[in-house]
Amino acid sequence: MIFECQTYKIVVIVFHIYLVQIASFYKHEEKNVLFVFIDDLRLLTNAQVYLPNIHKLAGNGIIFQNAFAQQALCAPSRNSILTGRRPDSLRLYDFYSYWRDKVSNFSTIPQIFKESGYETYSFGKIFHPGQSSNFTDDYPYSWSVPPFHAPSEIFKDAKNCKDDKTGKLQRNLICPVNVTTQPRKTLPDLEILNNAINVLKERDATKPFFVAVGFHKPHIPLRFPAQYLETVPIEKVKPPSYPFRPQYLPTVSWHPWLDVRRRDDIKRLNISFPYGTMPYEWTLRIKQSYYAASSYVDELIGNLLDYVDMRKTIVVLTSDHGWSLGENGLWAKYSNFDVALKVPLIFHVPGIYPKHVDSPVELIDIFPTLIELAGLKSSIPKCKNSKDIKCFEGKSLVPLMHDVEQDIKRTAFALSQYPRPSIQPQINSDKPRLRDIKIMGYSIRTKRYRYTEWISFNSTLLTKDWNTTFGIELYDHVMDPEESNNIHTKHKYKHIKSKLSKLLRTQNIR
Repeated sequence: MIFECQTYKIVVIVFHIYLVQIASFYKHEEKNVLFVFIDDLRLLTNAQVYLPNIHKLAGNGIIFQNAFAQQALCAPSRNSILTGRRPDSLRLYDFYSYWRDKVSNFSTIPQIFKESGYETYSFGKIFHPGQSSNFTDDYPYSWSVPPFHAPSEIFKDAKNCKDDKTGKLQRNLICPVNVTTQPRKTLPDLEILNNAINVLKERDATKPFFVAVGFHKPHIPLRFPAQYLETVPIEKVKPPSYPFRPQYLPTVSWHPWLDVRRRDDIKRLNISFPYGTMPYEWTLRIKQSYYAASSYVDELIGNLLDYVDMRKTIVVLTSDHGWSLGENGLWAKYSNFDVALKVPLIFHVPGIYPKHVDSPVELIDIFPTLIELAGLKSSIPKCKNSKDIKCFEGKSLVPLMHDVEQDIKRTAFALSQYPRPSIQPQINSDKPRLRDIKIMGYSIRTKRYRYTEWISFNSTLLTKDWNTTFGIELYDHVMDPEESNNIHTKHKYKHIKSKLSKLLRTQNIR
């Protein structure tokens, strides 16, 4: 009996200490925020390429092992993340509209921080430059000063890559370089890093900051300092388990990865359109260069974090979407497959212990999570409808950060989508403009399954017809982690398919 009482007291004391830690986190001085955005970085394992700085950040933070983008295309994904709203709510599936003009004056993550007294800075690719961010990266709404873009970025698609055989400069996909021979004797990500560090060193420390740093690599072209190839020996690069178009893959699901085909080095291979397969040797070379470019960015992240006081700073690291590396014969993004949607998502939060979370989460969850972590939640009303200015559609991940049991018990899923202009792959299947979209693929990912329905979509009225289906996909990740075996017609999975279809449709009622 005495032992039971003592045990009870210990439990009460430990729980009290835990509550004090949480309370002290929110009551202490305002935390700075560093948002690290990596372009086109899929979730990579240590077996593929060792990224020591990202690995270290993950080891000291909360890593979400199953985080998914809402659309595997830069502008829609970035606007979804930064406004906390789905592509359907923003009416953005391409690059050619600005939500404040076309939909409503929705607030962004950095805007909320700016209005709350933070100095907000953008370096590199945070919003997608161009019409989708009003040609200003949403300045002055989101940023205290005009966003910084690397001057050398204007040369990103120039003939910077020396051909192995002719020695001529070309627009290649694979492009390891000597930095001193490049325009301005630098690379965009180096300029982004240096400018971000200068601001971190010289800014007025009396105000909290929200600094967003967007690195361009491993976005193509795969142009990076050549020495990083040494981190990924070609003999250690493994080919995809299934490098061909799967037998039961609906044609509407396939995309012809034209941005890869059009690079000078790949163009010479004369790969047949739209279903041709990348040659084995080039598959390995592209994967090696993608990994090397990722290693390059990892080192830049390590340099950036050297100038951050981790005791006073919330750090979030993620990507806008993933990138296929030959799985099922596909390259680039532009799909509803895991490899195109699954990304790293890491939070380092002072006062919260490191942990791994396995539940599926969405990148729109970053908005409410950062708002809550920074103690700004009370100033943001709940979402009532799509016209609310200050709200979001994601769910805060803070409860998962504090309670491992919630991760185990949670029934969770992630929603994504991708548009198509037709059932058959054609020249604009990768990136159709809104006026050309005829089909929308809606996809739901649970812990075990991915289920996708490709349905009729009216791009004028922005309506969907669930009764007109052009393709269905179901993948069991226990048996098929690379999503190569579409099992939606298998009787064994009849009830799973029905359940996921109903769940998918109830989540897409607009």
